[in-house]
Amino acid sequence: MNAAPRDSWSSNLGFLLAAMGSAIGLGTIWRFPYSLGVSGGGAYILVYGLAVCLVALPILAAEMVIGRRGQRSPPEAMEKLAREAGGSPAWRYAAVAQFLGAFVVLSFYCVVGGWTLAYIPKLLLGEFGSNDPVAVQAVFDGLNASPVRLAFWHAAFLGLTVLISAGGVRAGVERASSVLMPLFFLLLAGMAIYASSVGELGDAARFLFLPDFSKITPAVVLNALGQAFFSIGAGSTVYIAYASYAGPGLAIGRSACLIVLAVTAVSVVAGMAVFPIVFQYGLDPASGPGLAFVTLPLAFVQMPGGEWFGTAFFFLLFVAALTSSISMLEVTVSWATERFGGSRTRTAVGCAFVSWLIGLPALLSFNIWSGVHPLGVLPVFASKTFFDLFDYFAANILLPAGGLCMAIFAGWVLGEKVFCDELGGAIGGVWPRVCRWLLRYLTPVALAVIFFYLILS
Repeated sequence: MNAAPRDSWSSNLGFLLAAMGSAIGLGTIWRFPYSLGVSGGGAYILVYGLAVCLVALPILAAEMVIGRRGQRSPPEAMEKLAREAGGSPAWRYAAVAQFLGAFVVLSFYCVVGGWTLAYIPKLLLGEFGSNDPVAVQAVFDGLNASPVRLAFWHAAFLGLTVLISAGGVRAGVERASSVLMPLFFLLLAGMAIYASSVGELGDAARFLFLPDFSKITPAVVLNALGQAFFSIGAGSTVYIAYASYAGPGLAIGRSACLIVLAVTAVSVVAGMAVFPIVFQYGLDPASGPGLAFVTLPLAFVQMPGGEWFGTAFFFLLFVAALTSSISMLEVTVSWATERFGGSRTRTAVGCAFVSWLIGLPALLSFNIWSGVHPLGVLPVFASKTFFDLFDYFAANILLPAGGLCMAIFAGWVLGEKVFCDELGGAIGGVWPRVCRWLLRYLTPVALAVIFFYLILS
């Protein structure tokens, strides 16, 4: 095995922008505001905030500790640290399961990323010129009905991901993140200001922030726990890979907190960019994911400057999807280049090609294989297509199980000195002790509850 010399970030800011880009994805832009609105508004924010602090933040910090301490790809870093702590080298397989989960997510995530890319020219060229809901639905259905067109946009989105990844950590991922993330923040802020000026700001604010504690049920609490876990991206080993390129000057505790704050702030601001328009044009705020690709274009064609606003909105979604897909591909590329050596460009292209092949059944689930249910003999999977199954197994099994393993590994296998060295402070320092205690006791219990709830639901 002749691994190439490891790349590195040029600055801590470069790491932060890339890590924020990984965490801020499509789910952050839409799923969080939607969950917030239908689950108690301001009351849900309190539950979500607790879940972030007690579940997502400790795992995020643990991944960064493992990555910087190990200075290797996720499986190799976990094996190295396990051996140093006197544990079993088999812990590497927990990381393997986690990055396989991220790889599966990448395979079908790029299908949705292709939708965002396809919608940019559709809005810009006025393809949604009619305010007829049937016509707007037909545009979305027409895109999905054509395997060739869908495969083209899927490949185009994945190709952009590869182009950035092939450039390396500093010249590719960091340079792209340094451009895309500031652009993303500016676009989001501008859209929120514009939507608030032309839309129903009062109704949107009440929908998003007015506390309704009567809606806080056990199911809502579990939803908030799951949202905190998945929106941050903890448990996918992305932060192990990214932190392995960081030097000793990176303040892990501060960086982890900044990433969490950025994700939460973006989620809330995204709600202020969407829901004033939703209420202004009498749309259904409970439309779920279909709101972005079917319902919102109805509003765009009716509002002043709607074509430009709609184009900006889908470009925003595209940037969020792209920065997340880069990080998911990086996990596999970092391992493959370390394990087998060779050119990073060839490795990135090879990994992406495999991902594209795996994504084809998910893509075909919307057209010629729409009636195919591979595990239909089992009642729980009776109506699930390939796309549904990829989503289910990655989100409900691989990633939660990986996060649970990460919490156990960090809390029980790594020694206290490792945490103190990486998080700062002498042995017995408050932050390392609190983080390690959460990883040992509270976080695994919360993740186990999420894991079994998702499997049984």
